[in-house]
Amino acid sequence: MKKFFRFAAFFLIFFFITMSRVYAESNYVLPYPSSMPGGMSYNFHLLYESVSKYWYFGNFGQFNYNLKLADKYLVEAKTLFEYKQYLLGYKALKKSDQYFINILPNLARARRNGKNMLHKRVIFKESTRKHIETLEKMEVDTPDTFNWQPEKASPTILDIKGAIEYSINVRKKDL
Repeated sequence: MKKFFRFAAFFLIFFFITMSRVYAESNYVLPYPSSMPGGMSYNFHLLYESVSKYWYFGNFGQFNYNLKLADKYLVEAKTLFEYKQYLLGYKALKKSDQYFINILPNLARARRNGKNMLHKRVIFKESTRKHIETLEKMEVDTPDTFNWQPEKASPTILDIKGAIEYSINVRKKDL
């Protein structure tokens, strides 16, 4: 019986020592990355996005559309940066910024039209916190600049850190 209690005490102590806490700012969950650039279905997804823009009509529909694509392109940028595809990740981050910037005017129009925006405002704040959290992690894991050297063209220096800081500032401005 003593052995059992010793084993149980050792197990509990080991369990509590190795357990770490994770503090997240937001409960908002970003989507799983869909098709990525270079994939066979990526161009189909781009076509689908441009056509589906007209399916999401109204202020709340446009809010959902822009938030969905801002999330999608942020995850795409994060994934591409992890795989050191800096040019494609840079472009995806810029797309995410554009869609994110388009979110707030739709909420403002809904407020002017007298719609109840409480739920959408909560979603917007949670998503913004999650975006900032993800961007701050990306900022640590990516290089400040990258020299993109195409095969038969002049090189381009990508200011990755500047792009990430711009993205963070865009999202903090609306928080």
